Amino acid sequence: MQSLLCRCFFPAVLFALVAVVDSSAQAPPYDVVPEAKPPYYRVRYEASEEPGELTIPVNYTVWIPTGVDTLRGIVVHQHGCGEGSCSSGLTGAYDLHWQALAKKHDCALLSPAYEQPQNADCQLWCDPRNGSGDAFDRSLVDLGKLSGHPELASVPLALWGHSGGGHWCGGMLMTQPERIAAAWLRSGVPLMDADSDRPGIQPHALPKAALSVPTMCNPGTKEGVTVADGRFAKVWPANQAFFAKVRGGGGLTGIAIDPLTAHECGNSRYMAIPWLDKCLALRLPLRSGQPLREISLQSAWLAEPTGTTAMPATKYKGDPLQAGWLPDESTAQLWMQFRKDTNVVDATPPPAPSSVELDGNRLRWRAEADVESGVQKFKILRDGKFLAEVAGRGKNRYGRQLFQDLQYSDTPAQPLAKMEFVDETATDDDDHDYSVVTVNTVGLESQPTSVNATIRSDR
Repeated sequence: MQSLLCRCFFPAVLFALVAVVDSSAQAPPYDVVPEAKPPYYRVRYEASEEPGELTIPVNYTVWIPTGVDTLRGIVVHQHGCGEGSCSSGLTGAYDLHWQALAKKHDCALLSPAYEQPQNADCQLWCDPRNGSGDAFDRSLVDLGKLSGHPELASVPLALWGHSGGGHWCGGMLMTQPERIAAAWLRSGVPLMDADSDRPGIQPHALPKAALSVPTMCNPGTKEGVTVADGRFAKVWPANQAFFAKVRGGGGLTGIAIDPLTAHECGNSRYMAIPWLDKCLALRLPLRSGQPLREISLQSAWLAEPTGTTAMPATKYKGDPLQAGWLPDESTAQLWMQFRKDTNVVDATPPPAPSSVELDGNRLRWRAEADVESGVQKFKILRDGKFLAEVAGRGKNRYGRQLFQDLQYSDTPAQPLAKMEFVDETATDDDDHDYSVVTVNTVGLESQPTSVNATIRSDR
């Protein structure tokens, strides 16, 4: 659908902020909002007319994993610019795959949705210095009160951002580095040096603390790497400049060029999620209130930015500050697979559905995603034999097929997919045994969960 596309100004071609936009009234497509009942919580702020404050409305939706007494961090999933991408942020907190990453580390999953008019300047929100940074901090306080987790206001952040969202995440890294555990910048980076072609964009200074934060630049190859013209051709030069500045200063920065895509996110989540998984394991404090941990460089691997091979840092012969940084061998192996064809492997089956209930001939169940591979579909078994599949609504043109489908900015499509199935072939006289199997995106299957069985996941 055209409305789901990222019709946007991205950081490589952002223009000067031109006007304060009067858009306080929620209007399509921003009025189509998924329900937010626990474990989901939402706050919405109107546009402000005060100098330095956010001049467009914004929603913040957070998902809190059940059973967590004290959160250790927040995974932030930030959409890109333009009306379509901004509205897609409304479902970011409902993504099963990103929830699995957050839950593994006792983190919340938070997704902002800025109500940017289509022709407004993305700088209205994608530079946190223009009010979105303060609005974000305000949301954490308010969401903490709503959810009973006041620690939301102070725990570390793991940032993922697409296009203008990458610009925002990078801006947060440069302005508040002490609270950032890691940052993944998909097709968008902050401006680090003045640029005469973009006089309205204020460059960021590089604080020393930002050099300790693992950061990954993730452009598509058609954004100036192998396709040197077109709308997104300046993304790669912007990434190169950012990388040279941060990595050249000793920063823990890598580059993972998507070999298949332009500006769309494609299969990048299958590299981003395991990379963030590793960074969170290495960085999150062992005790609440402690500072983020420093990453040891002893296990580091390095790779040429446009290459496809990584090697231990101890064996690298070139200038290490011109090579992309990777935290360890296991992550480097995934990076090499991603650089080849994005087919990051997964040898572990997904967790089984946690419960299956039968109401007449209608099955309902709950299931968590596979951290490595997400959920592709579910198989319905009747009396131990295959009966049907419950899958997404169509082929995903942005990457692997997902149960929740996928929008341009890497978020689930609306209406959100339901975990339910109606057996139209059953009759009132039938007495069947039903079970459900989760299938991940590499085709591995979970153990079946039968009706009324409850499975506790240790993942």
